[in-house]
Amino acid sequence: MREISPTGFVRTVKERCRICYTCVRECPAKAIRIANGQAEVIAERCIGCGNCVRVCSQKAKIVLDSKEGVYELLKAGCKTAVILAPSFPAEFVEIGCKRLVGMIRKLGFDYVNEVGFGADLVAGEYHKLLEQGGANCKYIATSCPAIIAYVERYHPDLVKNLAPIVSPMVATAKTLHKLYGDDLKVVFVGPCIAKKGEIRSVNMNSEVAESLTFIELREMLETENISAENTEDSEFDEPLAGVGAIFPISRGLFQSAGIEEDLINGTIAAVEGGNSFVDAFREFDNGEMNVQLLEVLACSGCIMGPGISNKKPLFNRRASVSGYVREKMKNFDKGKWTENIKCFENLDLSRKFAIYDQRIKIIQEDGLEQILRRMGKNEPADELNCGACGYNTCREHALAIWKGLAESEMCLPYTIEQLHKTIDDLASSNNQLASTQEALMQSEKLASMGQLAAGVAHEINNPLGVVLMYAHLLLEKYNQDKTLTGDLRLIAEQADRCKRIVGELLNFARKNKAVFVPTDICELLEKSIQAVPNGKGIKIEVENTLENKIAELDGDQMSQVFSNLISNAIAATDDNGLIKIIIGGDEKKLDIKVVDFGTGIPKQNISKIFEPFFTTKQIGKGTGLGLAVAYGIIKMHRGDIKVESNADSAKGPTGSIFTVILPRMQTNGFVSNS
Repeated sequence: MREISPTGFVRTVKERCRICYTCVRECPAKAIRIANGQAEVIAERCIGCGNCVRVCSQKAKIVLDSKEGVYELLKAGCKTAVILAPSFPAEFVEIGCKRLVGMIRKLGFDYVNEVGFGADLVAGEYHKLLEQGGANCKYIATSCPAIIAYVERYHPDLVKNLAPIVSPMVATAKTLHKLYGDDLKVVFVGPCIAKKGEIRSVNMNSEVAESLTFIELREMLETENISAENTEDSEFDEPLAGVGAIFPISRGLFQSAGIEEDLINGTIAAVEGGNSFVDAFREFDNGEMNVQLLEVLACSGCIMGPGISNKKPLFNRRASVSGYVREKMKNFDKGKWTENIKCFENLDLSRKFAIYDQRIKIIQEDGLEQILRRMGKNEPADELNCGACGYNTCREHALAIWKGLAESEMCLPYTIEQLHKTIDDLASSNNQLASTQEALMQSEKLASMGQLAAGVAHEINNPLGVVLMYAHLLLEKYNQDKTLTGDLRLIAEQADRCKRIVGELLNFARKNKAVFVPTDICELLEKSIQAVPNGKGIKIEVENTLENKIAELDGDQMSQVFSNLISNAIAATDDNGLIKIIIGGDEKKLDIKVVDFGTGIPKQNISKIFEPFFTTKQIGKGTGLGLAVAYGIIKMHRGDIKVESNADSAKGPTGSIFTVILPRMQTNGFVSNS
């Protein structure tokens, strides 16, 4: 027979869960699964400690409501009793003990008893157990159902060490059944969620019908409009508790049982709280803890249970319970108490346990390493063991991922790294988009201006041809007339200049086709250099880093591009200066840089240099169409052109770099720029 899991008693309200992993961190059993961005309580792993309920700031963890079952018991007409956990003074601080008992009776219960008496009986059983076991015994106290569930699931080798004694709740219920018969319906009221699982255990007959938390009892009193003001005092029913009323405070078991905790011998020890008891069981299991009795509580004493609504701190609650017991002992009838203890000394308070192994089995090392690498943990130094995911180490987290209990995104360093990568990718995409938008705007601008230029050039070309023809005829006819020759020559020169401008306009506007053929880029550049007049004594150096110099290009058009770039570089460079042409790239693209060490380009002009008719040259020295034409040709080659310049550098102008990027291969034999 196996212990029924106290699960199903806690669930997550997904709409409230903010995926903060607090519940994962605080769950000693690691019974919280993160799946599809939601925290889920895993029924078979949960020990019912209620830590997740206590720490969830969003109130996303909901405990099974037992009020309806209690109402059904009251409506059934059978005899009912409430057994009140001894931690009640820590909850009902504003209500006196007698008034609280009266309020509970007013709900319809026939008897109201103290679980403290059951604690007295249990304490006696522990005293006997240690006397019979002697110095070699090693027991784990079993008054906390969450601890029993933890041992059965995560330390099955220690099940044999669990003290075979029922909890004070069960001992009290057995007492009442002996007094009033088996038909009595007993309802436990206390601070514990795990009690809801204990009463349903198949390994014992708990004889308790329902379990309410203090919070649920308050809700029932409020629903029935029962308050301290409209209720009279009432006493607890016999048998009354003795020192067992101190049971809910840490080490209360020892005092109740008359067991002294000897710090020198260290044979008795008490541990409380999630992280502490997990470490304690690990030591106990490894044989590093030599004790006769280990009292372990999932909470810092029952007074800190998740079923308490009072938000007072620990020592305030301790003081409330201690104060109640202190006042109780003033009028304590020890003779009557001893008589009651003897009356129930033959009551069977034994119980059994079962193994329900939920340990995560270690997977092969290569499988674990694969999961770690997926989270960017390639080296031992990458395993930060920061605990942000809720697991103590990165390897525990990896095991949980393998078991399906966790996700990689729970790792905070991994998530931050992924976020940085996403931001970098987004920034890169944004830059590419901006560059593409800029290129698109430039193309649209060039297309619009090309249409305008074509129309203007066409209309001007015919009358300009007439002016040019008659200017040359007049110049030949009056060649000997010195008074007319100068004027006629000026007319002819300016008409020729207009013709060249119109020709460039037509070249800019013309929808040419690029005919791609295998071309030696080095030879192409040499021809382009030779085609440019160089009367300033400027040295042009060519650096080639390519082994494969062949690319599919339209040689004539690209020669026009490079000639224009070289011409501009010469214009910007002082006499006897230097220009470098650097040829690079790889098997997929060419990268050609034209570098001058001249005056540079002012920052405000960088964005304008590819616009038609923009020029910084003197009137008559340039049309402002050269770079615009070059831009169009390069785009027709599915390439790109970039410019860098530092004319505004603090060290003074140090030149410009024009970089032409061209694909080596074209998908078609020709491409239209239309």
